[in-house]
Amino acid sequence: MNTSDVRETVRERYGKVAEMTDGEPSGCCGSSCGCGTTVSMEGLGYSAEQREAIPQGADLGLGCGNPLGHAAVKPGETILDLGSGAGIDAFLASHETGPTGRVIGVDMTASMLARARSNAAKGGFQNVEFRLGEIENLPVADGTVDVIISNCVINLSPDKGRVFSEALRALRPGGRMVVSDLVLVADLPESVRTSIEAYVGCVAGASTKEDYLALARDAGFERVEVLEEKAYGVAGFGPDEETAAATARAVRSVKVRVYKPAA
Repeated sequence: MNTSDVRETVRERYGKVAEMTDGEPSGCCGSSCGCGTTVSMEGLGYSAEQREAIPQGADLGLGCGNPLGHAAVKPGETILDLGSGAGIDAFLASHETGPTGRVIGVDMTASMLARARSNAAKGGFQNVEFRLGEIENLPVADGTVDVIISNCVINLSPDKGRVFSEALRALRPGGRMVVSDLVLVADLPESVRTSIEAYVGCVAGASTKEDYLALARDAGFERVEVLEEKAYGVAGFGPDEETAAATARAVRSVKVRVYKPAA
């Protein structure tokens, strides 16, 4: 599939996730609907207080960690969420930056945006807005963002280098980016690597850990560091148990933090 086909397939599948779920996590990792996990919010690094702070329907079970855990958001900062989905991390960032701050969520799926905007209205979030756009072409002005977060989204991009370049452009000098994402530490089985279902499931499109970090450096980021790394419970990929086990061994959930140079 070419880049346009991949992007349209991802858009279609995640649109279905937004439309088919009814305020509960989809838990669809390994099926045809998209990324997702049956791991609880606590298991992904969210606190009980954070779980209670989001509107019902904001968590669709599509993340692989909590990028805010290492973002050190300060009151009054502007936060940009890449691939904001139904809004879970944008709403949590809203609480951290406070009424003097601002949160911008960007997503390319119209039905996800509709769901996020509905959730924002339900929760009374006045400092959060959601914009339609692709993370490779951010609808954000140069140098206007203090912090960028993203949760299990960059792996879906067919042009990850462009994502990091756009993030660098949007950040103010000295700004930081913290992402939770899936990377590879071994080769995927061929049947998984070439599967569009595995791509939509955040596996086949993942980069190796080394390539992922190199893309951030090549874009111009500095202080590139892996803050956390652990196995991730992907399931259902491959025609047999051996293939599924090899896939699970190859995939890691990581939290990565990078900085735009101050000058």
